Amino acid sequence: MSGNGSIEAEELRRGRMFKEKQLVWRFNRGSAEAVREMYELHKHDLVTLATALLIDKSEAEDVVHDVFVGFIQGAGTFRLTGSLKGFLATCVANRARNRNKSQRKQVPEDANGTETAAPDAERPDLAAMFGEELRHLGGALSQLPYEQREAVVLRLRSGLRFRAIAEMQGVSVNTVQGRYRYGLDRLKTLLDGQISL
Repeated sequence: MSGNGSIEAEELRRGRMFKEKQLVWRFNRGSAEAVREMYELHKHDLVTLATALLIDKSEAEDVVHDVFVGFIQGAGTFRLTGSLKGFLATCVANRARNRNKSQRKQVPEDANGTETAAPDAERPDLAAMFGEELRHLGGALSQLPYEQREAVVLRLRSGLRFRAIAEMQGVSVNTVQGRYRYGLDRLKTLLDGQISL
């Protein structure tokens, strides 16, 4: 039975990859419809990823929009070497990281010299997007150092391999694995059994 399940999963993966390659082929030939299909196919996952990294849905939507604008500018020359979802997730993570870096420079410090908590962690639109359980997770994610949050979200939500995350973050695979492990441990502590990871 498990053999059939793995065969079916492999067939689904191949079917997705074939569809993505067709979309990229049409995109490189100027098809606006191909761009729309790519956007519709990956929009939810990309906005969810960006929201988890930025803890702000409106900024997440801006990041995804910016990624697609930049992506469209590469029409005619884009070459897909892996999965389209993985490529777009990497672009979203890079933009989110840049946005977080620029915001860290602007975050006021409290009297103890530490950064204040992100004001968006309790936003109603975040709660509506993720539901009650994921709202707790979003609040806990906002308390992780960005590098740990990024490693956890990219691994669990986008399914990126540690090697790909390491290349994005410019560190070793061991460092990413450590950030991931520490991030998960911290999340488990913060969530105190409210959500299973």
